[in-house]
Amino acid sequence: MQCYVDERKFPGASLLIARGGDEVHFNACGLRDIATGAAFERDTVVRIYSMTKPVTTVALMMLVERGLVHLDAPVSGFIPAFADARVLVPGAVSIDQTEPCDPPTLHQLLTHTGGLSYPFNPGLLSQAMEEQNLLFAPDQGDLAGMCDQVAALPLAHRPGTGWEYSVGIDIIGRVVEIVSGKPLDRYFADEILAPLGMTETAFTVPAGARDRFAALYTPLAGDAMALNEAEKGGDPLRLVDAPEESPFLDTAMRSGGGGLVGTIDDYMKFCEMLRRGGELRGERLLSPLTVAFMRRNHLPGDIASMGPQSFAEQPMEGVGFGLGGSVVLEPGRTRVPGSVGDFSWGGMASTFFWIDPVLDLSVVFFTQLAPSSSYPARPQLKALVHGALVR
Repeated sequence: MQCYVDERKFPGASLLIARGGDEVHFNACGLRDIATGAAFERDTVVRIYSMTKPVTTVALMMLVERGLVHLDAPVSGFIPAFADARVLVPGAVSIDQTEPCDPPTLHQLLTHTGGLSYPFNPGLLSQAMEEQNLLFAPDQGDLAGMCDQVAALPLAHRPGTGWEYSVGIDIIGRVVEIVSGKPLDRYFADEILAPLGMTETAFTVPAGARDRFAALYTPLAGDAMALNEAEKGGDPLRLVDAPEESPFLDTAMRSGGGGLVGTIDDYMKFCEMLRRGGELRGERLLSPLTVAFMRRNHLPGDIASMGPQSFAEQPMEGVGFGLGGSVVLEPGRTRVPGSVGDFSWGGMASTFFWIDPVLDLSVVFFTQLAPSSSYPARPQLKALVHGALVR
């Protein structure tokens, strides 16, 4: 970690490791804000971006357990704008070359097989999303309206036939709102964050934590999210979101795919809930069987076998996808030390977590550098942890 800071790859970072529910390692180094010299500490608040996705998935699965919704339901049953779904024809060269198709199911949205995409992926759909700025960013307004805008575009492929990292779980966040009758931030607070004691996790930086909110940096010369045009800049730690001016201070969009900020101890509580089968400190969110179901591979093979062309937060070979995160199927094929069944995901600002069912580990790593593909920090971290284990 210190090497990454010394070489100006990361501004600062923190790492928390628990084994069998007991904390076994914590370290923090570097700065959360280079301009002020503020240290990156245990209580630093960061943008967790796509590590929001597992939280949204848990939210939906709680509704599934209550019998209020089922995973094979078409999303059009909740968001009518998806009713007349269309898909790009094979070999399409323009966004208007489409044909009718079935709307994606909730399960397909959860597993990134629904035919949606992200603006930073390659392809016609991604280009159209980029032109319309459909990123579900914190200052982009109404969730319902943006879901309708996504629904107005064609799908990249027929649902269930491919894997492409997407805004599907943002759409799931809107489904949670509709089924529960609560705004997503309220549902999270009432049903997940408060029961787990995650008091400093929210869509907006908590008022009492603003002086601990980290700055966001990028090594790119342009937009930190423009992966299709990524160009290295002169400054490897160029400021792109100052903590005192960030849109996360007054969030308008409730992004279930990437909108939460929080602390490392808060996110460890969420990980421990999953590791323990849906319960933490006497508060049960899900049954052990539901959590086990989420942590299974829900694809016909690994991600690579489904022909993705998209960016992803994890390796694709030897890795499947469950509900809310990736699942290691064969560590050798990932080329990263790990255990069969490792359940993990990361965020665009290079944050990362994994839960190892074989070694009984929960690991959370925080930093603030976008994009997360800038350096191989995640495989290096897994190798270091495995190398430190001798029993």
